[in-house]
Amino acid sequence: MITQIIIAGFGLGLLSSFHCIGMCGPLALALPIHHYSPLKRMLALTLYHNGRILTYTILGIVLGLSSSSLILVGWQQAISIISGIFILIATIYYYWISKRWQPSFMNRYHVLVQKMMSSFLKSEHPLAFLGLGMANGLLPCGMVYVAVAGALTTGTVFGGGLFMLSYGLATVPAMVLLTWAGLRVDVSVRNQLKKLMPVMISAVAIILILRGLNLGIPFISPALASHQGDAILCH
Repeated sequence: MITQIIIAGFGLGLLSSFHCIGMCGPLALALPIHHYSPLKRMLALTLYHNGRILTYTILGIVLGLSSSSLILVGWQQAISIISGIFILIATIYYYWISKRWQPSFMNRYHVLVQKMMSSFLKSEHPLAFLGLGMANGLLPCGMVYVAVAGALTTGTVFGGGLFMLSYGLATVPAMVLLTWAGLRVDVSVRNQLKKLMPVMISAVAIILILRGLNLGIPFISPALASHQGDAILCH
């Protein structure tokens, strides 16, 4: 079970790296570190990415905690299926019907996170990059939402945290390369990545649905515990 969680989280993180390079590239390149010495730049990047991973891990722990009681009463399959269906419907609606659709509270939330990031960017405190990374982990992001759904289906505090930790770690190499090397992504490439995003998110949503169907397919739809006793023995 632990191996499956790590592989699933890490695999999703690698997949998300393509999205991160295309969509979060401007933010990564805007980090005020290019005038630093190599050692200080590496320290700042380490703090920044540890902040992102810390936020992801905390989200996973919270979701694992909230879902653990539901799993004990046999809702593991339902959680996976409902999460997959919700993500699939939201993806189809947003990408193919109305891209303008977004709840008003999300706009307010986005502005709040941006203000937090701005305050950390202006700060000269040594740990400001850690706070900046933690705030960045809270930015609205389709792939993070998918990862959150995956963490929710693990059904345990440890599983949720481990899933999001693996996810966050897998996104680091591409983002470090982007920031350190100053790699710039061509507009045409970014447009292609945008077109690929709904396909990737939909694919993961379908996997969540298949997982909940309990088909006994390793990694894709493994056999899940269906009653309280099994859930306790598995964890």
